[in-house]
Amino acid sequence: MTETRLPVRRALLSVSDKTGLIELGRALAAHGAELLSTGGSARALREAGLTVKDVSEHTGFPEILDGRVKTLVPQVHGGILARRDLPAHVSQMEEHGIVPIDLVCVNLYPFAATVASGAGDEDCIENIDIGGPAMIRAAAKNFDHVTILTSPQQYGDFVQSLDAGGTYLSERRDYAGAAYAHTASYDGMISRWFAERAGELLPPVLTLSGSRDELLRYGENPHQKAAFYRDGSTRAGIATARQVQGKALSYNNLNDTDAAFEAVAEFDAPTVVIVKHANPCGVASAETLEQAWIAALRCDPVSAFGGIVAVNRTLDAETAQRISAIFTEVIVAPDADAQAIEILSRKKNLRLLLTGGMPDPEAEGLAFRSVAGGFLAQSRDAGRVLESDLKVVTKRAPTEKEMKDLLFAFRVAKHVKSNAVIYVRNNATVGIGAGQMSRVDSARIAARKSEDAANVAGETAPLTKGSVAASDAFFPFADGLESVVAAGAVAVIQPGGSIRDQEVIDAADAAGIAMVFTGMRHFRH
Repeated sequence: MTETRLPVRRALLSVSDKTGLIELGRALAAHGAELLSTGGSARALREAGLTVKDVSEHTGFPEILDGRVKTLVPQVHGGILARRDLPAHVSQMEEHGIVPIDLVCVNLYPFAATVASGAGDEDCIENIDIGGPAMIRAAAKNFDHVTILTSPQQYGDFVQSLDAGGTYLSERRDYAGAAYAHTASYDGMISRWFAERAGELLPPVLTLSGSRDELLRYGENPHQKAAFYRDGSTRAGIATARQVQGKALSYNNLNDTDAAFEAVAEFDAPTVVIVKHANPCGVASAETLEQAWIAALRCDPVSAFGGIVAVNRTLDAETAQRISAIFTEVIVAPDADAQAIEILSRKKNLRLLLTGGMPDPEAEGLAFRSVAGGFLAQSRDAGRVLESDLKVVTKRAPTEKEMKDLLFAFRVAKHVKSNAVIYVRNNATVGIGAGQMSRVDSARIAARKSEDAANVAGETAPLTKGSVAASDAFFPFADGLESVVAAGAVAVIQPGGSIRDQEVIDAADAAGIAMVFTGMRHFRH
């Protein structure tokens, strides 16, 4: 059956975001549509030379309550909701002097922007739109007879349809679906704001929403579909990043880049993090990014090939030159100077992302994971252990230098998949063991990779000799601690809390190493 097009004889335009409004109004006027509007939208259309009828004139009822009530009247909602194919609806419209409205173009008060600006509760509440969502939902419900537009991005396609004679039913159905998604997202933002004001991080009903930024080629594997959605957060990171160059990012690229940037944000000094498959394979802080890169790469130069690199300073030419010497998938930085950008432009496939800032590693927020039939939500792991939090549990206390390395190592452990064991020397990782079912295996793997890195560097001694070690969770038995000691570690940081803590402490004392407890663990599954 051939679809018929629905022309627009009367349109109601009331938008907060006036992008494209004038062009849309002109297109409608060119096709003979009567324009109804309110407030700032009506003013903007008139200033562009278009003839506009105020909604208050159309309804015969003035705006009241400081504009809180202007469209919540039968003349508006009857004109939107009436079914043109039902004689009873048509008769009632004629009886009450209601005329049909064929197009509703509405986007909502800027609630999110008002909240983000730091406005007080009164201003935020006044930016909760009531009439707008009511009109959107009404028009979307009656998509058989009404077209609903909620985004300037829809105007171009709509005008093309208008020029061809009007919209098809299938188009109006698609616009209706987008409209309900729009109001659901809006209501979700408001409900989360109320929950935050009540101090509820995990409210009884949690509404999640996001706008699709792009469809990705595939997910973790080619047979999986994937997309990237933005949730409206302004926290610096992947969602705020501008891609300067390189081919399109994949699902795995985005996931790994996020992991790298979150990890590098933990450190105050110039720092480089190299990530492979969501795990750091090299982390180092130094006086310059170039020095940090050299130290981070030294930890595991084999795994760094094809990795993701994150830095916490403006990327400079010297560091860019170093990084570009090996195959790198993505570089993410808060910014980059012109010379660094020029150097990296020679690597056409390398993606360079500039986020415009660094995320606060201690900022509150939620992290999610899907499970069958639902999802898990938890607060972000924003915990940060300070020296004052540490408890020395061995006869020997760490030296000042060891203490700095211990704190560095534990911050790295926060971003390594459990079970995690990390060796650090001079503010640089020298061995990382990740994701093993046994903590002993993680310790041994990290030590073995350190030996491999030493061989690449032409060094005879393992890089772990004289290092400190961090464990993301407690050692359940002394064998894990003994593996760390065997690798050459002279000090250990771990949460503590095992029923066999004393056994582990005794092993540390027997080896003559220092050990501190944090009282905080960093499981990452």
